[in-house]
Formats: sequence, C-alpha cells, structure tokens
Amino acid sequence: MSTVQHATGKGAIRKQVQLPLSVAFRIALLNIRVRFLRALITAAGIMLGIAFFTAVRAAALYAPPLDPNDPATIEAATRQTWLVVMSLLMSTVGISNSMLMAVTERYKEIGTMKCLGALDSFIVKLFFLESGLLGVVASFIGFFVGWGLVFLINLFRQGSAVFSAVSLGALGWLLLQAMAIGVLLTVVATILPAIRAAKMPPAAALRVEV
Repeated sequence: MSTVQHATGKGAIRKQVQLPLSVAFRIALLNIRVRFLRALITAAGIMLGIAFFTAVRAAALYAPPLDPNDPATIEAATRQTWLVVMSLLMSTVGISNSMLMAVTERYKEIGTMKCLGALDSFIVKLFFLESGLLGVVASFIGFFVGWGLVFLINLFRQGSAVFSAVSLGALGWLLLQAMAIGVLLTVVATILPAIRAAKMPPAAALRVEV
C-alpha cells in the first residue's frame, strides 16, 4: 500500500491511499457476493448475448458448406450477422444500465472509500474488475449454452457423425472469440458507470439517501 499527498486550499494536505490490485480484487468479489441478485441479472444479459452469438457461429460450423456466390446465402449470412450484432448491442445496454444502478446503490460506500483516501483510479479499477469477472464467467457459460443447444439439435439430425463434424481447434477458436467479445462488451459497458462513480464528490455521495 502506498500513499499520495495532494495539496488543498489554505496549505492543507490531503492524503490518498493507493491500494494494491489484490485488495481491489477481493473487494470486487465481496461486492458480487453481497449483491448476488444484481450480479446474476448482469451476468444473464451477457450470457444470453454470447449464447446467441455462439449458436449462430456453431450452426455455421455444423452446416454443410454453402456457395458464397449464391445471393440467398449472402442474404442469410447478412441477416444472421445483423441479428448477432443487435443482440450484443442490447446486452451491452443492459449491462451498462445494471452497472449504473449498482453505482446508485453504492453511493455511500463509494463516498466512504473516497473519504478514507481511495484514489479515483481505485474506484474505476474496482468496477472494471467486478464487471470483468462477471464477463468471464457469463461468457464461458454462454458459450456452452449456445454450443450445447446446436450440438444437441445436430445430434438428432446427424447422429454419431456430429462428433467428427467440427474439429476441437475450431471449437477452441470459437470459445476464445466468445470470451473475448463477452469481456470486451462488459468492460466497454462499464466505462461510463465507472467514471461516474470515480468523479463523485465524497461529501455529496455520503449525503445521498438510497
């Protein structure tokens, strides 16, 4: 732990505490446990968006090769891409709204930490860690939900041939894509709530009745 001193009016010095990343990580885990229902709602939005993305991509992997010059194929691919983008955007809006509500619920907590000397960067780090953890877990679950549904559908259609239809490398790459997109969207959706929490005046935050 280190401290940073800032000069204020009339020669007074305000001391701010710079806490290590491990402390922020423990606080983020505690916040998730304490507000498990809100965390579950946030994670559900991520999971559904990633599950839809994975289902669309997995269906393309299990489907027979299509003619890229066929207008019907191009139109179907464009429609699927549009639906995936819209679902991910809706998930991002839902995550951002949930994190903004989390800031509102934690006015006094944020004000107390800032009064005790927590830096603005620590508050931002706290929200990013919390959303990042939710993004990792929800994206992982969402991948298996989306892929599992497509796998079961193709298992009834193709039988045992479904086990060799897609390589493990292709599934691994799809998993990495799903995880990266889920975490990226979660972090992007948290930028505005995190900045709002960090810029909050401590005294004003403590006076808010929630």
